[in-house]
Amino acid sequence: MKLLETYILRRIFLMFLVALIPVLTIIWTIQVLGRINLVTDTGQSMGSFMLLASYILPTILPVVMPFAFVIGITQTLTAMNNDSELPVIDAAGASRSIIYRPIIGLAVVLGIVSFSVTNFLEPVSRLGARQMVAAAYADLLSSVIEEKTFRSIEDGLYVQISERHSGRLLKGLFVVDYRDPNSDLIYYAKEGSVDPGGTSLTMRDGEVHRKTLDGRISIIRFDSYAFDLSAMTKSEGGLPLYAADRPLSYLLNPDPEDAAFKRSPESFRSELHRRLSDWAYVVTFGLISLVVAGSSRSHRQARVHPMIYALVVAFGLRWLGFSFTNLTERSASYIPAVYAVPVVASAIAVYMLATNRQFHMPRIFNTSVTRLTRVLQRRFTRSAGTGGGAA
Repeated sequence: MKLLETYILRRIFLMFLVALIPVLTIIWTIQVLGRINLVTDTGQSMGSFMLLASYILPTILPVVMPFAFVIGITQTLTAMNNDSELPVIDAAGASRSIIYRPIIGLAVVLGIVSFSVTNFLEPVSRLGARQMVAAAYADLLSSVIEEKTFRSIEDGLYVQISERHSGRLLKGLFVVDYRDPNSDLIYYAKEGSVDPGGTSLTMRDGEVHRKTLDGRISIIRFDSYAFDLSAMTKSEGGLPLYAADRPLSYLLNPDPEDAAFKRSPESFRSELHRRLSDWAYVVTFGLISLVVAGSSRSHRQARVHPMIYALVVAFGLRWLGFSFTNLTERSASYIPAVYAVPVVASAIAVYMLATNRQFHMPRIFNTSVTRLTRVLQRRFTRSAGTGGGAA
């Protein structure tokens, strides 16, 4: 690789990291804080919480990476244009491929990384996170809940235990279940236990009260009853595996007898095509960023930062991609559109690069953004001036 290509590649990659790490950290922190109750409610250690946080990271990395790549390319090329580096390259008679090759090469590498994370790390991380939550709530029932106090296990599910004995034996169980909107359930049992694997809560010598929407109440006595905690605990054979938990090989050839596949085959179809198409947006956004910021321009032309143009187009394409992916759950006829969005956008970008055409937003967009920028600048200047006068 030539010295100039290496220089461009290094600058873009560093700017990509500068954009990726803060945004990824903010989104990751928000996701992690949403699960902080796992520590406070179930008595888990901070090490377990950090492990759960690490499982979240692969699920958000493929979404953030393409937009960070857009920022890295447009910011770097705009800075090179403002420093007259791009005009000098053009004046020296150098080929535009000097700029294109390192960016396209990096886009392909990042696309491979995105594909690998989406199809190999993300399913394992999702399943690991669900297993941790299941184990935490099993511990909550067997050892964490205080005696003679109601404890919320999740929204609409409350448990009270009168006494706790060794061997996961519980006395005086009282369970209130409002999770089903069609009926309310109240369980009472003289004793119960959580099995060693934390897979079920078995209640003995008790009764269940069921109240329907029309006000009818039924009471059933039981000698033994296994209470299902659905998504929180393991069912027979382990946690139920959904489409997002499955590896790519399984999505390509799902088991027709799989209960989850029988219940929702369209979710498996949608997940498969999401996995196969998401990585392409890194390459597509890289090409679009080249079209927007890859040509040398005068400072008079650059009224609006090229990053704004590129991000607007990127967000629009990503929204279309998400929309068509979700629509594949309704009908398989939308599958071609899932791949058409990145492919068509990339083809248009390649055509514009090959013919040396420049990207132009509609004049009304340029005018609106310019006016908005000026208004914000005036307000900032006024507030800064007021603050300075007060000081």
